[in-house]
Amino acid sequence: MVARATTAYCRSIGDYVVALTRSELDISRRPDVDNRLAEIRPDAVINCAAYTNVDGAETDKQASYDANATGVENLAAACKEVNSAFVTISTDYVFDGANAGFYTQRDTPKPSGVYAKTKHYGEILARNAYARSIIVRSGWIYGDGGTNFLSVMHKLLAEGRSIKAIRDSYGTPTFADDLARRLRELAELDLPCVFHVTNSGAGTSYLGFAEKVCEIGGFDRNLLEPVSKDDLHRPAPRPASSKLACLFSEKFALKPLQPWDKALEKFLAG
Repeated sequence: MVARATTAYCRSIGDYVVALTRSELDISRRPDVDNRLAEIRPDAVINCAAYTNVDGAETDKQASYDANATGVENLAAACKEVNSAFVTISTDYVFDGANAGFYTQRDTPKPSGVYAKTKHYGEILARNAYARSIIVRSGWIYGDGGTNFLSVMHKLLAEGRSIKAIRDSYGTPTFADDLARRLRELAELDLPCVFHVTNSGAGTSYLGFAEKVCEIGGFDRNLLEPVSKDDLHRPAPRPASSKLACLFSEKFALKPLQPWDKALEKFLAG
């Protein structure tokens, strides 16, 4: 989802983009990564690859480690060899959720669960392999072609299907198209740092997001079933609140992304 959005945006502004699928490049294989980047010699690499099945990672630990840690390290090291800028995407899940406010770069990550731990380890490996690495933490990402709950909610409601919406988990929604633009800006900025990138606003709960979808799309709010995160008994732990704010964006003349509800309007409008 994020890779497609990023590829489309970069091409729309005239970039020459080589967008590689997993079958074309397995980033967990260091020789393959080295060889491919040596062939392409890109000005910048934006890593949109990830293992994102949070619950699946609890049992498929190696796959999560390969994509979220080893693969990131391999890309960072290969970028160093060809002197390329490197941007990689991490997650709001590196935080434990104990903070009801916004997490900034001053907060110490405390990941819980295999997915969160491998993503955090990927951050560390990237910086150790290549000091030029740019880490982008984001969360609650949705967009065209996405298969996660936020991306398909409107389709389920349009079919008249009831959905369970968690009322006590909070985050900052991020439209993939907006994230793509910021990833491109950060690649050009080429400033090694940890950035938090989400749409602006106070954040919301899954229930709040669902209610806004109903409001914008004209769907029946009676289809929403509010539940507690604990009611779902999911295998992997998740932060109760993982809202992100960035300390550095404005200092580097990076304007805030549009408010999350306005971004949602654009997404639902197609």
